[in-house]
This record gives sequence, structure tokens and C-alpha cells, in this order.
Amino acid sequence: MATLLQVKNLATYFYTEDGVVKAVDGVSFDLQEGETLGLVGESGCGKSVSALTVMRLIPNPPGRIVSGEIIFQGEDLMKLDDDEMRHIRGNRIAMVFQEPMTSLNPVLTVGKQLTESLELHMKMDHKAAWKRAQELLEMVGIPDAGERLQHYPHQFSGGMRQRVMIAMAMSCNPKLLIADEPTTALDVTIQAQILELMQNVAKDLGTSVIIITHNLGVVARYAQRVNVMYAGRIIETGTAREIYGNPRHPYTLGLLKSVPRLDEPRKERLAPIEGMPPDLVNLPPGCSFRPRCPYAIKRCEEEYPPLVSVKDSSADRHLAACWVADQLGRK
Repeated sequence: MATLLQVKNLATYFYTEDGVVKAVDGVSFDLQEGETLGLVGESGCGKSVSALTVMRLIPNPPGRIVSGEIIFQGEDLMKLDDDEMRHIRGNRIAMVFQEPMTSLNPVLTVGKQLTESLELHMKMDHKAAWKRAQELLEMVGIPDAGERLQHYPHQFSGGMRQRVMIAMAMSCNPKLLIADEPTTALDVTIQAQILELMQNVAKDLGTSVIIITHNLGVVARYAQRVNVMYAGRIIETGTAREIYGNPRHPYTLGLLKSVPRLDEPRKERLAPIEGMPPDLVNLPPGCSFRPRCPYAIKRCEEEYPPLVSVKDSSADRHLAACWVADQLGRK
């Protein structure tokens, strides 16, 4: 498979009265054509900011992309001006945001919002765009699509609004879809429907997907590769099978231990990760996870571990940023 997206040493900081928040601090990863990548971690670790940085939607002030490259289809998005970037957003790269009610314009009909991007990016006339918008709503499973185009966002349920967002995102057949917590506000059965829908639509169109979530079950089912983030950095990356079956970073291990398992007794207590996430304005020296890590050694206080290949791993490109990763693998 060809590489669709390469992110190299990306750093996004927010300059606040309290200091510089290093929301994304040296993130690098790649995404292959047709691949689904899961980006996981607890709230505040930099998942959403990473996605917004790729889309170049960081509000300035207070945010600023301070370094890095975003190579999309061989083109560095960081070198494009705002007009050139607008032709890529919603066209070649699309995004489904966390809360559809705040992403959809409440004073415009769904039809108006769907046809806008088709007329802008696909150069369709209004009649053709309206017909395509109806097809898109049918594709995402909204009944009476022709009539529903005339309705406003508040006339749709939460699940239906998220389907509209997926239809908008896929309207121009993007090469990359970024889904930022696409099922956060939905109940479990609707979550499954939305994720299956998104996967099927992406597969039909040959679209690569980045799923941002804290739900490890979603990642296990839908992603081929996983990036685990902590304190603005990727601390482990590999195939989903390898990450779940052979985690090599204490934080990844902690995330997996804090999830209920069907193969354990119902009364078995979960093992939470002790402590609190670090202050991104005042990160501790050495490894950011050290204050919460049960495996920390003296070196963890002094040096931040690089993201390097894991020894004795059966998977290609299994990397971990931990000084004791090899010892974890032998346990």
C-alpha cells in the first residue's frame, strides 16, 4: 500500500497566561491508503489537537503550530496558504467532529449544508448537488431523504445528526476521513450502527480513516493500527493485534487493565491508573508518565525515552517510548 499521510515531528503549543501548553509535542506517524488508524489516550493527551493540526484548524491565538511537516499525497500542507488549504478541507480531507449539534449550523437546512461543499468543491450546479445530497442521506440510512433535506438540525435525533455529519464528510469522496470521538454522545446500539456505517462507507470509497477515541473496544474492532498518546506524545504504536496482545508501555498496559473483561469474574476489581495526568505547562523531567508508573527506574527521572522498535516483537513497526519496554514484554 502507498503512504497517504506522513506526519513528522509535529508540535502545537497554546500560549496562555499560565504558560505554554505543549498540547502536541513532537508527534510523528504515517497512514497507508485504505488503512484505519486508531488514536487513543485519556482526555487532554493531545488526540483532538493532533487532528485539528492536520486539518490546520488550530485557533490562533492562542494556538500555534510551531514545527513539523504534514505530507499528504506527497504535498506538505504546512506550506500551503489559507486558500489552498480550504480547497483540501472538506474535499480531500474531511472530519467528523465530536458533537454534531455544535458542528451543524442550526439556522440552515441540512440540504443547504450538504450542497454547499458539493457546489464549492465538485463544481455542481444546484440541481445536481441537491440530487447528490439526497443520495448521500440515503447512503447513511436516513429514511425519506428528499423530505429530510428540508429539515433543520434540531429536527434530527443525535444518531441521525451524526449520520448527516458522515454524509457531509463523505460528500466529496475524500481520501482521508478523521473521526474525532464520533459516537461520544450516543447510546451503545447507535454507536455500533454509526461505526459500522462509517467503516462500510469508507471501504466502498477507498477512504483512509483516523478514529480518535478513548474507547479501546472501538479501536480493537475497527482499527488495523493504533497510536497510544500521553501528554502530547505518541508513547506506543503498532498493529491493533500487537498492542492488545503484547503491550510494551506501562501506560498502554494500564489502559487495558482498566477495561472490564468478559473472561474474568464479574466481581474482579478493575486496576485503575493511579494519579493524575501531568500539567502540560509544567511537565516533569524525564518520562512524563514516571510519577504514575509502577515500573519506573532511576533513568526515567532523567531522560525522556525515544520511540524505538520493540525487541522480540512479532509485528512490524511496533514502537514504544519506555526504558523498560523489553522487561514488560517478558512478563
